[in-house]
Parts: sequence; structure tokens; C-alpha cells
Amino acid sequence: MRAPKRHRPLRRKIASPPEGIRLDTVARKVRYIGSTEHKNGPSFAGLARPRADASICDQRLSSMLLTVNKWLKKAIRKGVVGGYWEGGFPRYAWYKDGDTVYEARLTNPGNGEYKGYPLLHAEWPDKIENFYE
Repeated sequence: MRAPKRHRPLRRKIASPPEGIRLDTVARKVRYIGSTEHKNGPSFAGLARPRADASICDQRLSSMLLTVNKWLKKAIRKGVVGGYWEGGFPRYAWYKDGDTVYEARLTNPGNGEYKGYPLLHAEWPDKIENFYE
């Protein structure tokens, strides 16, 4: 069963990692696996099964697994992360590509696996532009 719709918007805030966490070490361990919930066609994640309330990724990304993995690792190295840390990984990481900000969300804290999706401009974390100038 899905959680009910949020009454408050998700607070997206870039935050420093916990003490003793080395972002380079974390970045080497993470990997992007994607999700069929944010696709409208076949991709490396499998056949599309978009959720009605999910933002849909640009179809060109469906064949760019290596690039998207690099984006995730770069965001973590730069410290563009937030949310709770689970299993040594940040719950969220954000990458800005041109005029689009993608949010990566931790889906498997045991393995450091993430899925991602584009955000509306109003959803962007504050001051993300400072990291991607």
C-alpha cells in the first residue's frame, strides 16, 4: 500500500555528512540502478511501469547508465547530499545537468543503490547552483 499524499512538501536541504564520513569513499561504493517507476519506455532498469504520481525521466537517459552513475558519484563527492544517512549512505543526492536537477534516492542502504528522477524547479534544494557553476 502506498503512503498517502504528503500534506507538506518534502524538505530538500543540502547538509554536511556525519562526522568521520569520507565522501570520496562513499562515492566509490554507490551505484545507480534506476527504477521502472520513472520511465516511459524500456531502459537498463527494465520495462517501464510508471507510477501515476511519479516524475518521468528524459528517455535519452534510458541508455546512459554509465553517465548517470558518474553523476551520482560526482554529486556525492561534491557533498550535494541530504536526508538521513542509512548504512553509510546519504538518503538523497542531487545532480544538476543544464536546466534540470535530478534527485537520487537511496533504495538499498545495504548495497548503496539509488534510483533517480527529475525535480521541478520549485523542488530544487536551496543553493544547489553554488555546487554546479
